[in-house]
Parts: sequence; C-alpha cells; structure tokens
Amino acid sequence: MPTPISVHTHDQETHDQQPYSTALKTNVPMASTNFTAIDDGNSNPRFVRLTMYSVPHTEELLKASHMPLGMIVQPLAELAATEEPIKLIDFGDEGPIRCLRCKTYINPYMVFINGGKHFVCNICRHENDVPDDYFCNLDMVGRRLDREARPELHNGTVEFVATKDFVAREPQPVSFVFAIDVTWNAVQNGLVAQAAAAIKDALYSGPGLPAGAKVAIITYDRSAHFYSLSASLDQAQMMVVPDIHDMFVPINEGFAVDPQESRHVIEGLLDALPSMFAQNRTAEPVLGAVVQAAHEALRGRGGKLFIFQTALPTFGPGSLKQRDDPKLHNTDKERSLYEPQDSFYHDWAVKLVEEGVCCSLYTFPAAYMDLATLSQLSTVTGGELYTYPGFDGSRDGSRLAADLRADVERAYGANAVLRIRTSDGLRVDEHFGNLFMRNHVDVELAGVTSDSAIGALLQYDGRLDEKQDVYFQVALLYTTSDGQRRIRVHNLAVPCTTLIGAMFRNAEVDASMNLIAKVAVAEALTTPLKSIREKLSDRCVQILTAYRRNCASGSSPGQLILPEAYKLSPLYTLSLLKSPAIRGGADVPIDQRIYHMGLLRQLSVRKTVDYFYPTIVPVHALAGQQGELNEQTGLVELPQFARASYAMLDPAGAYLLTGDGSLILWLGRQVPAQFLQDTLGVSSLEQVDIKQRALPELDTALSRKLLAIARQILPTRVGFASVQIIRQGMDQVEVQFASKLIEDRNSDNMTYVDYVCAVHRQIQVEVRPKGPVEPKWSYN
Repeated sequence: MPTPISVHTHDQETHDQQPYSTALKTNVPMASTNFTAIDDGNSNPRFVRLTMYSVPHTEELLKASHMPLGMIVQPLAELAATEEPIKLIDFGDEGPIRCLRCKTYINPYMVFINGGKHFVCNICRHENDVPDDYFCNLDMVGRRLDREARPELHNGTVEFVATKDFVAREPQPVSFVFAIDVTWNAVQNGLVAQAAAAIKDALYSGPGLPAGAKVAIITYDRSAHFYSLSASLDQAQMMVVPDIHDMFVPINEGFAVDPQESRHVIEGLLDALPSMFAQNRTAEPVLGAVVQAAHEALRGRGGKLFIFQTALPTFGPGSLKQRDDPKLHNTDKERSLYEPQDSFYHDWAVKLVEEGVCCSLYTFPAAYMDLATLSQLSTVTGGELYTYPGFDGSRDGSRLAADLRADVERAYGANAVLRIRTSDGLRVDEHFGNLFMRNHVDVELAGVTSDSAIGALLQYDGRLDEKQDVYFQVALLYTTSDGQRRIRVHNLAVPCTTLIGAMFRNAEVDASMNLIAKVAVAEALTTPLKSIREKLSDRCVQILTAYRRNCASGSSPGQLILPEAYKLSPLYTLSLLKSPAIRGGADVPIDQRIYHMGLLRQLSVRKTVDYFYPTIVPVHALAGQQGELNEQTGLVELPQFARASYAMLDPAGAYLLTGDGSLILWLGRQVPAQFLQDTLGVSSLEQVDIKQRALPELDTALSRKLLAIARQILPTRVGFASVQIIRQGMDQVEVQFASKLIEDRNSDNMTYVDYVCAVHRQIQVEVRPKGPVEPKWSYN
C-alpha cells in the first residue's frame, strides 16, 4: 500500500543530492520536501504550484484524464535560508515594462526581435516597442546582451517598486489593533489574562513588529473601552463609549502608537487588564460595535485587527440569534447553517477591505458561536480564523501565545490586489481562498501573509499550441509592513502536451488534492455533503480509471495499477472524507465543521499535506545522530516515521504525533521506565501528569533530543508551544488520538486497505465493457 512516508522519503533523498533548478520546468519537489531551489526563469514551487506540469493542448484531453487543471498561489511564501532572496527592481517613474495589450509584466519568456527594438509578449503574442532607455543589442541566438544583468529577464520571481499609478493613498506602516473580549466568560476561562500575556509576548519577545508599525488596544463587553497609550503618559487612560449604537473613537492622539516609544504604558496596561475586569459580570460582548470602531480608527491608513471573542454576540449591532438545531445535523438542511445568518458581518468585512483592514478572528467557544456568520470577518478580508473550544487558560494559553506570535511576526502585506494571467486559450474560471472579488479577474486581499494561499481553477477558451510552452504570470500589488508599495511577479512556463501519459507523469498530487478540497468546500454551500463525498470518491476512481485505460491497458484486470504521481490520491481522498469538514455523522459540531471548512479553504499545499496525513515520530529508540542537529542541512535528524495506524504502534514505544497544529506524546502501556525517567522525570505511567502542557527540559541526552524533534515536526505556523500527553489504555482522550490515525476505521469511514479495495472494484466495473450495476460506496 503506498504511504506518504515512503513517497516523501524517496523524494527527499532525490533532492538531498543537489539543488532544484526551476529551468527544468517539470519534476518539481513535493511540498513536504526540504529543498533548495535555484531560480532559473521559472518561479520557485514555494510560490506557485500547478496541478500538472504538462498542460493538455485541448479541453477534451483534460476531460479524458479527469484531473483538475489549476494552481495554488502562495505569493509571499517564505524562502529557505539557503535560497537567494527576491531581487527588487526600480524602473523609476515610468514603472516596469509591460505589454500594451494584456499588461503582462516583463519576464524571461518575452522574445526580443528586430535587433532588440521590439518584444513579443509570451502571454498574448502582441508585438511591442522597446522603450529607448531599455534598448539593448541581441546576441547570435536572439538574447539580449544584458540578460544576466537584469533579474527581470532571467529570474522567475522578481519584485518591482510600484509607481504613483499604483498608489491610491499614501502607503503607511501597518497598524495592529488588538480587541479583547473582557466579559464574564473571558475572565473565568482565563482569556483576558492569556490574551494580554500573548500580546505582550508578541510585541516584546523575539523580533517584534516591523519598523514604524503602530499598536492600539480595545477592550469590550456591553460597551467599548478605548485606551490612550501616548508615550507622555505614566499609565494608559481608558475612555468608555457606552452608546454602542452610535459608535465612535474618542481618542485622536495616542490611540495607535509606536510600541517601543510607549512600551511602559502598553506593558502596564496589559499587566493590569486581568485585575481591571476581574469582577466583571457582564456576559454580552458587543462584537459588531468593535468592528465598526476599528473601521473608523483605521480609516485611510489600513492595518490589521485581532479580535478575541468568547461567545455568540447577542447584544448591539450585529447581534445574532441562537440557530443551531441538532435536528438539522447530518441532513440536507444542515447546509443552511453553513451560510451567514445575515449580511451584517459580510457587509462590514467589505468595508474593512475598502480601507485595507485585515481581520484575524480568535474564538474561544464554550457553546455555539455561529462561526459561519462571524468568520466572514476573516474570510472576506484575507485573514485567518482560529478556534480554541473549551478554552482553559492554564492548558491552552501557551498555544494561543504561539499562534498570535506567529501571526504577528510573519511577513505581511496590506491593500493587496492579485491577478493571474495565462496564455491565450486558457483563463481562470474560479478563485478559492480567503479573499474578496468585485470582478472576475482581480483578487482583493486587505491583508496577505506568508501563509496566504489562493486556489485558481483554469478553464479552456480555445486550443493551445502544442509546439509552444504554456505561460502563467501571477502579479501581486501590495504594501509591505513598513509602508513600501511593491509589485511581486511570479512567472511559469510549462510544456504543452498531446499525450495523456505525459499529463499523468508530470501531475502534482499535493496541489491537485489541495484544489479538489477547496472546490469541495465551496460546493458545500449548495450541495449536500453526502453528494460531495460520493463525488470525491467518484473523482478518485475516474482519474485512476483514465490512467488504467490510457496508460496501462495491457495489465492484468485483477491488478491495481496506480500512476506514480497519483499513487497517494486514494489515501488523501479518504483523509478528506474523514475530515470534520466533509464527513457525515450528527456528532460533528457545526462550528467545528465550519472551522475545518475554513482551514481547507485557506491552507497552503504544504499544510494540507500535514492535514491529510499526520506525522508520527517514534522517539523511544533513537539511534546514532537521530534527534541531533545536522550541521550541513540545519535540520534535526529524524527516525523513520510510523504509519498512521494503531496496529503499527508499539505498546512498548513512545510517539510524537502532529498534523493539525497540535502536538501529542503517546505513551504505550509497556513503555520502559527509563524512558519516562529521562524525558518526563517520573518512573511509571501512573506518575505522569497528563495536565502538563510542556515537555520538561531535563539534563539528559534523550530529553534534549525529544525537545529538538518536537520543535522541528510541528508546523511553523504554530511553533512548538504545548503538548498533550496520552497514555495507552488509561486516558479517555485516546479516542481523539485514534481518530487521527487515517489508515484505521474511524470517523464513519473505512480503513485505508478497505477503501483502496473499494476503489479497485469500482475501477474494474468502469473498465469492464458492460456489467451489472453495483452499489458504489458504503462507508460503514
């Protein structure tokens, strides 16, 4: 049975040998692989991943394969430390060279003709004049003599300084507004104290905020509280606006301040917040009024709004009703709960986009919060939704702090507009992600981070020329966090093919499944989940059947033949079927389903790999250099991963598991006492404190190795923050751990082996000339 472990290990070994040159155009490293890319004309796969790197020349050929044609764009993705930074180019007041017809930016695939006086656009084939000040002679093969000296002519990704034509208002450094719910719920579960500590940690630990960034703080219950944080004050001054139906910001100077100049005021306020509201008995947070206030405060300068919300807003503007009905769960009518209750938050999210304000929504539900409605704030503005069900400050505070710190510190752009251009014959049919669109081509992002990922489904307008490459250009206009207006451009050229075999050989399953998941989530608003689950399995069968018919027709009918590039598609499809976003059953809380739908909508290709299949590291028998830093790669040496099946876990072993942002240490019932002593400082399982959320730093080699492995395997968005310890056969939460083991029977679905057998049977039915109609799918 193919598993990600063997596939990813093989790909990693392949790219450990040498850097990946993007000039190859195909055979890109898998998303899970640690690689070094050399930009030789095509964009680094970290920025743009296609679902296939041989594009069919006709729509009929694409339909015959049943594979998706599209791309996942992560325009501000972080580069590896070993890769060259992106070149910044300033063309002065005239701006970068562009095609007059389609506005494509100058790139390595534009062809210069007539001695260098003209260039032919690679996207629309229009012939353009070369400006006099950009003219250069050509060599014997028609290339400009200055090609190597001009990054825009030999790098797939470059960044241009934007001219005044691209500046609607004067760009400014980003302003961060933190809005904290201080109602009774927030005080009791520890949110007020933990949020204040997390903000303080994000501002003053590590690299902190970009130069010139401003900070503001709002607290709210049934009224909104604003704070003057002016550096001239000894302590913050609070001003209360009780009339939430006529919201305004009562502070002109001192609301948004430099965090370093006003550090003593900000730290004093954050330290005092828990005691200030310790006796608060108000239970209704006025979220809508806070959104209106933040819009007013950031009007004309943009910024980022961080909201910490504990309950369904039932008071003031944007108040919502409790509409969750268990009778609707697992029925066709359940999808009515996926749509916003009303348009208030969507409308205000659009207003935030107009002002360049992005919203990250941190929710801490103890009951139904209607995330389908509230999440409009993050979905429309390009932000993210975080949720911490049953939040306990002592247990979950460290993870909140890590999430917030990563959110604040990662690369950020504001007031962004993204456009994808393609060769004649193709067009973008639909975009997916946390975004807003006023027309069919421009993706508006009030905020864009290094983790922001946009999916694009491509459609044919005509026939492609199989003798020429197919070209794509992704352009992102944005303002950097320190207030510089830039245009980042990513270019791709891939072969066009008439052979379905080449399509399968150069397919990219990680990007394909990411796009398929995004499409499935979008369809959930109008299609019953049962139909979506059947459609996903049918799509998997159709793709593999197309391969069988067209590329392996001579093989034995009883043999399962999987294309090399798509051999993980049955496993990833099964994982998607088991996801809380898609799976059946009335036991999935609506808010939890909405949260996971949002995850699949926004996750990058790299993070969906983690989402589809957890990383399980055996840590009980580390040998040699395992658990130690490799000086050459800069990475910790890891042992062979374990498969995601309970039967594969050794009762005498210990395993670290991650995949959804959490970290679990699973201890087998027969784990040696010496391991417990060296890693946790206890001599038996009974002595293990399962409430502890941090691995102790003991003066033992095994403890240091365990911590090093934990820090490496946890996804970078979260950072190593907290761990949940689970003892085999002793703790009830082991049921949740078992549900993460994708290869087993769980989550109302089959085992991996059973599912592959079901897929194989269906393929046999499809390739049989005629046969009896059989029931397709049974998930019990």
